[in-house]
Amino acid sequence: MRFLSGIQPSGTITLGNYIGAIKNFVKLQDNPDFTDFLVFVADMHAITVPQDKQALRKNIRSLVAIYLACGLNPEKVHIFIQSEVPAHAQLGWILQCTGYIGELERMTQYKDKAAKHQTDGVTVGLLTYPSLMAADILLYDTDCVPVGQDQKQHLELTRTLAERFNNKFGETFVVPEPYIAGAGAKIMSLTDPTKKMSKSDENPKAFISILDDINIIKKKIKSAVTDSDTKVKFDKENKPGISNLLTILSCCTNTSISDLEEKYKDATYAEFKEDVANAVAAEIEPIQKKYNELINSDFLDKVLDEGRDYATYLSNKKINKVMNKVGLGRKR
Repeated sequence: MRFLSGIQPSGTITLGNYIGAIKNFVKLQDNPDFTDFLVFVADMHAITVPQDKQALRKNIRSLVAIYLACGLNPEKVHIFIQSEVPAHAQLGWILQCTGYIGELERMTQYKDKAAKHQTDGVTVGLLTYPSLMAADILLYDTDCVPVGQDQKQHLELTRTLAERFNNKFGETFVVPEPYIAGAGAKIMSLTDPTKKMSKSDENPKAFISILDDINIIKKKIKSAVTDSDTKVKFDKENKPGISNLLTILSCCTNTSISDLEEKYKDATYAEFKEDVANAVAAEIEPIQKKYNELINSDFLDKVLDEGRDYATYLSNKKINKVMNKVGLGRKR
């Protein structure tokens, strides 16, 4: 079974990204059910909105270093950069010609991002990038794709495009299934625990970057919004702030939330937050140390070269098959 995931190199990786995705990937890479594991940097998706060239290149490299520092093993996981594999763009265009404008205009993320970028113009890519996302998945006969709530719509479109193409041209694509992560899949904002932690939040106190200074990380947790009660109890509806911190502590210490509730039943919020801050610091410090060793290393480039070559090999077989079915170019 083939597993695939991609993440945009648009800014920093948050604690939410780490707990909700990367930490799970580190566990899943040892799962014998996954015979092939691919992770890519979705840099082509990043340019649907304006990017600084130098910052984008820096973020691409930084993201790969973070993946490796968090524990992804290049002997088990193929890591590559999307734009270095031309078949992504080729299949993206073919799938644009398979989808319908109405399907793309219904995408919630398109509506949200278009509203934010009305002043500087909404690019065509912002509308059509779900077709490229579908290509990312379908190129590799992906069986399993990790999705959060905000990506379910895109995976459904991918499945629709795959089935439509298969019905028209014959069996070509594997129709992928979603992989829903378990506990800790959704880490919330530290300043507004009713919404997801996001690197695009305008308030830097709302999120924790994996590369934040350790003292700053601790300060952000200690100043996290809680409530006027004094009981450390998991209750998303009435105590979203405390529930979020319990989820973070549970994921960083591999301790059940019920055990943590028992441990902190007589603790003050200050005592509880102190322990959360220390646990997050203990989790992130070794990642930062490894990251600093990797960021400018030849090893990082070796990993990306090998990942690119493997992804190119797989994707070329698929795009040649697709082009033959559609009737593009000379028969191969």
